[in-house]
Amino acid sequence: MPDDADILIRNARLRGCADAVVDIAVADGLITGIGESLAVDARTTIDAGANLVTPAFVNPHLHLCKVWTLPMMSEAALAAYHGAGMSEALSAIDLAAGVKEKYDASWIIPNARRAVALAALHGNLHIRAFADVDTKARLQGVKALLAVREEFRGIVDIQVVAFAQDGIVREPGTDALMRQAMEMGADVVGGIPWIEPTDAAARAHIDFCFDLATEFDADVSMLLDDVGNADMTTLDLMSRQALARGFEGRALAHHCRAMALYSNTYFEELADLLRRARISIVSDPHTGPLHARVKELLGQRVNVCLGQDDISDAYYPFGRNNMLEIAFLASHLLWMTREREIDALYDMITTNAATAMNVRGYGLDVGHPASLVVLDQPSVTEALRFHAPPRVVISHGRVVNTEHMRGLANVGGRT
Repeated sequence: MPDDADILIRNARLRGCADAVVDIAVADGLITGIGESLAVDARTTIDAGANLVTPAFVNPHLHLCKVWTLPMMSEAALAAYHGAGMSEALSAIDLAAGVKEKYDASWIIPNARRAVALAALHGNLHIRAFADVDTKARLQGVKALLAVREEFRGIVDIQVVAFAQDGIVREPGTDALMRQAMEMGADVVGGIPWIEPTDAAARAHIDFCFDLATEFDADVSMLLDDVGNADMTTLDLMSRQALARGFEGRALAHHCRAMALYSNTYFEELADLLRRARISIVSDPHTGPLHARVKELLGQRVNVCLGQDDISDAYYPFGRNNMLEIAFLASHLLWMTREREIDALYDMITTNAATAMNVRGYGLDVGHPASLVVLDQPSVTEALRFHAPPRVVISHGRVVNTEHMRGLANVGGRT
């Protein structure tokens, strides 16, 4: 370990270490030492005050091109998405699509910038961000998110998803636009096969996404079975394609709400398939009345994480990219209130989510990139109780300028 450091965090409490406190040294963007009373000279010293220090938070699901668009439309899509046991979810998607006729990078960029600045304030330093790609949105969302990705490089790491929100078979011309989006620099291929009109069309949608991902050596993210219909099984189809194409660990499944209606026998068969394909599930229980069977999936050793999903758009009126807030909400919605369950929720916004996104070098270990949060609470339970912004956020070995981020996010004081 070097004798000097850029940052030294004193008196840090780590998860799973009871009452012990340690020091954490950071140099050249990396964690260079962890131990008691490190003899290190540092340019910046932070006293954690025996509070929790953990790796930064991770949001694997955010429709970043849509943030703060709710004032641009009626509440009809929100009513359809939440009503009738989610049987009208497809109608909600069609109603929400109206705003895309107005899509232009010139106004999407400042909206997205505000949302990402909020993420930085809350220590959420890794985001998988969806940009709609279709004949209405064209490539304006992709263009905007690529610009914001570059603007926040080194502060918040953004994976841009080229997302066929309105389908591929049912939206002619989207296939060519998706390829253009990947050529422009999108990171992930995104699909939503359950909205296609037939089973054959859903299979064609899935095949196209895996073909495109193979061509560009990209991961896949798909919104699957996001409807109150037990006959929807596109998660099964996607999982089998991941296995057949050697995409184990590179295909991420979002929502999967119809799972709540599956029989136990089919659910157990599906869980086995998910384990074999190493498919992670992203659940957003706060944005809809149905949700994936989170506790049972965890019991079946399937990797599960939580996402913000939406910020003030057609599907959800709130949101501020605060993953502790998402875990707090999920605790109530999923009845995960015992100590080990609260710990599992924290995993679902940190290590589990990083695994789902294939974030390289994630973790609080010597040699890993120093992207950390210093909280104002000594335990995971207290962190969720208050879901407050961290005292200090460190990204790639540098303290994030929270005053600048507050200005970009257009907020005053602590958020």
